[in-house]
Amino acid sequence: MKRLKKISIVGILFLAIVSIMWASKPRPISKNTKTVTAESKSDLSFAVLGDVHENIEHFQESINDLYTINPNMDALILNGDVVDQGLDEQYKSVEKALEKNKDLLPKTIIKNIGNHEFFDYKIETNSKEQVQGFINKYLDFAGEDKVYHDKWINNYHFISLGSEDGNSETMNSVTAFITNEQIEWFKEKLSEKYEKGKPIFVFLHQHLDFGDSSWTGVQQSEEIKEILSNYPEVVLFSSHTHRDLTKDSVILNKPFTVVHTGAVHYTILPESGTENGFIRNRNYIKGVYIEVNGNNVTIKGRDIKEKQWIFSTEVTK
Repeated sequence: MKRLKKISIVGILFLAIVSIMWASKPRPISKNTKTVTAESKSDLSFAVLGDVHENIEHFQESINDLYTINPNMDALILNGDVVDQGLDEQYKSVEKALEKNKDLLPKTIIKNIGNHEFFDYKIETNSKEQVQGFINKYLDFAGEDKVYHDKWINNYHFISLGSEDGNSETMNSVTAFITNEQIEWFKEKLSEKYEKGKPIFVFLHQHLDFGDSSWTGVQQSEEIKEILSNYPEVVLFSSHTHRDLTKDSVILNKPFTVVHTGAVHYTILPESGTENGFIRNRNYIKGVYIEVNGNNVTIKGRDIKEKQWIFSTEVTK
């Protein structure tokens, strides 16, 4: 009899532990949740998430939080490094998460390429054929014909640039390579239906180089900056560095606007006494949320883990 009581107690404890673990695991929130805020009355609203790296737990938390902020967002932009390696099973994992959350997500989801889409950690250096193979997998996932593409949403132009090489004999594993063909396409797209003062939203996983980073983000950074210098209407979103999201993540008057998106997977923080002078903190989940009214753009930095706003910056084009 005593043995049966012990077994029963062990069983109850086991069920309690499983229940706690299940309750703490992020799951899709109810579409009718009472925590949803009022519908946004802006002309356009969207969110940008960088560096998911197939971290489905953090991605789920991000989806849940963004839905409570605005259940009627017009678009979600996944700004590169959506997967940690360009492997079929990782793409399928993210696709499964997107499908499971389709009722919580905007109908328009833009998926951009990063440097990790060119990775298979078992391959030290990609051949030309392997580079193209990684690109093809990305294109299938994104539903695009090229790594650069554009879309009009509520009469606002969204333009995505993307590296065409990575981790190969001709390009290192972190820097974006933008071909002349893509640059010419970019010029054409910026001028398409151009209206002075009307915001244009541009996305590129890697950062442009302004002398504030120790590593090169884009090999053709100078050419792209020269093009953008003619378009103060541009708001450029970059990810890639995993640096923390602060009010300084929005840089004005370059003359265009530059926005660092933060990262979903982990954040790199300075830490004295460590070998490299920094640590990778996996308890951070950061992203940006944007509302547009006419030519006025409001950019909000979001601490998704703590469900708090970090900053709000107004940009009038």
